[in-house]
Amino acid sequence: MIKKLLFIYIMSISFLSFSQKREIDSLPDNIDDYVFVKPGDTLTIELNEFTLLPKHKFKSRDDIRYYLWFTRKVQKAYPFAKLASERLDTLNARLERIDSKRKRRKYTKLVQKYIEGEFTDQMKKMTTTEGRILIKLIHRQTGKTAFNNIKGLRSGWKAFWYNATANFFKLSLKTEYHPESVNEDYLIEDILQRSFQDGKLVPQKSKLNYDFPLILLNKKGEINVEEYKRMFAKMRKKGKVRKKKN
Repeated sequence: MIKKLLFIYIMSISFLSFSQKREIDSLPDNIDDYVFVKPGDTLTIELNEFTLLPKHKFKSRDDIRYYLWFTRKVQKAYPFAKLASERLDTLNARLERIDSKRKRRKYTKLVQKYIEGEFTDQMKKMTTTEGRILIKLIHRQTGKTAFNNIKGLRSGWKAFWYNATANFFKLSLKTEYHPESVNEDYLIEDILQRSFQDGKLVPQKSKLNYDFPLILLNKKGEINVEEYKRMFAKMRKKGKVRKKKN
């Protein structure tokens, strides 16, 4: 039953039908835009919903490269989560006005085909990290986890695309978004807010309830990318092992 629900989600909101390929990204070399900040207090002031973001505090120049790498991932995944929220809001609003079950099914099929044609090819190029970020951002933008969105949509959407990659199931569709307590989620939110202010991403308010200015105040601009260092270390180790075997 769980697998069936997972497939329905892939089918119903096709932006999750991507291939989970191995991370082959390289860390960026250009970090000239970043300046080191020594440990100390930072001030965050909220003025008319505009947050003054503190300068980042990195432990090393190498950490900047990992942060920039992760920034690319977030900026790639966010537009799809934003679109998902817009499509779901539109779908739900219109379905509420349709009384006939037959017409509801017909309408949902039209939406399916539209989303497939618009985004499928792009989604298949996403990596595992981008897929994980996307699932988190679905929770941020819709207010529900991917799994709970399945439950809400399963009566109107039929399963298709059973050739979806099995690697997808290494990700949990129950994953939630908690920037106040999860380091990766904090990094995602930090990147989003800075990207909004820089005009690199179109803002869309989160449907979750958290106080990011307060989170910033507690973090004091510190950036922790240790988990990505470990991830790349494992990738390099596997790469060396494969070369030896060859």
